[in-house]
Amino acid sequence: MAAEPSTKAKAWAIFDRIVSDAAPEGVHTNPWTKDDSGALKYNPDYETLTRLLGVPLYLKAETTTGVPALALDVWVSYELRRAGFDADAVWPRPTAPRILPGPIVSLLEKVTAKERETLWKRLRAATPPTGAAASSANILGKNYVKQVDVVMANWAAGPELLISTKRMDSSFGKNAANRVEESYGDAKNLRLRHPLAALGFMYGLRSTIFEEAPDKAEWLIDLLQKLGREDDAYHAVSLIIIEYGAHLAVTTDTDDPGDGEDRLAEAGLTPAAEEPEGAAELVEESEVDAALANLPAVVIQRARVPEDLQPGYFIGEMARRVIEATPVTHHREARFRRTNATSGA
Repeated sequence: MAAEPSTKAKAWAIFDRIVSDAAPEGVHTNPWTKDDSGALKYNPDYETLTRLLGVPLYLKAETTTGVPALALDVWVSYELRRAGFDADAVWPRPTAPRILPGPIVSLLEKVTAKERETLWKRLRAATPPTGAAASSANILGKNYVKQVDVVMANWAAGPELLISTKRMDSSFGKNAANRVEESYGDAKNLRLRHPLAALGFMYGLRSTIFEEAPDKAEWLIDLLQKLGREDDAYHAVSLIIIEYGAHLAVTTDTDDPGDGEDRLAEAGLTPAAEEPEGAAELVEESEVDAALANLPAVVIQRARVPEDLQPGYFIGEMARRVIEATPVTHHREARFRRTNATSGA
């Protein structure tokens, strides 16, 4: 009897269907619009975001599974593809393996069909040493290796975009300061080695903080704004306020006993726990259908977020920095979409 797929494997199967439904056959509408004054505006797909955020709630996935934060990673990478960046260059990819270097993609396009099938089988297998593809992107900073959640990189240019995501649904008083302090150190570590890369930070925060710890919410918003203004930290920071029913709450204490070990793994000091990338293939389609039909309702409270922390501003700024730091022959589709923005609000 086949083993029961893990919570993360189930999540990937549902995430993939949501993203596929949002962009059939990988075709995205242009997210850029231009107002009457000619100012560009990036318009995120919030409907897809709320569906993705409903997945960990449906699965009752705890923080230790990595699924709650993964919903943000999947959405950011999806938005970067909407902006026109290469689907294979933006990690996590919309299909397994989630991380696939450009030279391997080029190789797959050049070999015979039989060779391609063999190579794909190997790539989609479990991560090293059994398989050939990695399941996480570990980037060397000035002083230590850092696992980065959303990455765009290639052999010639190196890292072009590095985005870290964090999420907090509870224990606001205990953990809020720790998460931001860690992120500031990570920003300096990455920025000093990769000064031309677009560096961003996205923070997912449950709306209950405004009732449970309003002073902490005010302080945190102010700190996130300042984090995006530092010359040696992030180029842009985003805040997503997530609202969902109290009965859906799961254990999300980011200072769980295993957290210290995870940080060591991120720094390359201990092996990170790996999960077979092909595990999502074991999830039955009927199970995915049932999940999509019963996703809990999630609301994004955009009115509480200052303009410079809005997701649209964030994605737009990340795209702009990547485009302006590369020759005109690079990222042609992203340039085209931005140049050919439609008229709108």
